[in-house]
Amino acid sequence: MTPRNPDYEQAVREAFARQPFMGYIGARVAEVRPGFVELRLAYRDEVGQNHGFFHGGVIGSLADVAGGFAAYSLLPPNSSVLTVEYKINIIAPGRGDELISRAQVVRAGRTLIFTEIKVCVAADGTESLNAVALQTIRAMTGGPGIAF
Repeated sequence: MTPRNPDYEQAVREAFARQPFMGYIGARVAEVRPGFVELRLAYRDEVGQNHGFFHGGVIGSLADVAGGFAAYSLLPPNSSVLTVEYKINIIAPGRGDELISRAQVVRAGRTLIFTEIKVCVAADGTESLNAVALQTIRAMTGGPGIAF
């Protein structure tokens, strides 16, 4: 995957920093490569549900945003992205110390970009798969240069 913005990593990190919800829940960018983004979120009661697992809405949000930024990493400057659709399967309870969302672009077209996201939970240094998602992103050019 070849990014069309030589400063793609900085662009992703700056756009992520402008995401109020991600800041609110405490998510952070752990890694950025062309067509790939990893986000992490430490567990605390505010992002959990009544069984002590990560809340499904938080799992879905972290998957959605990781996929969007993986797509965004390939776009030229002054572009933006919007999620068209995503489907997520939560395949195991999200019990752990940290939620990790890793998104990879599967195919990047001119307008539509398809991503695959794997969400894991980490506990005591061991990761286990929590959810998988497929996503469609719409690339927009000439926009404000803000992802989402």
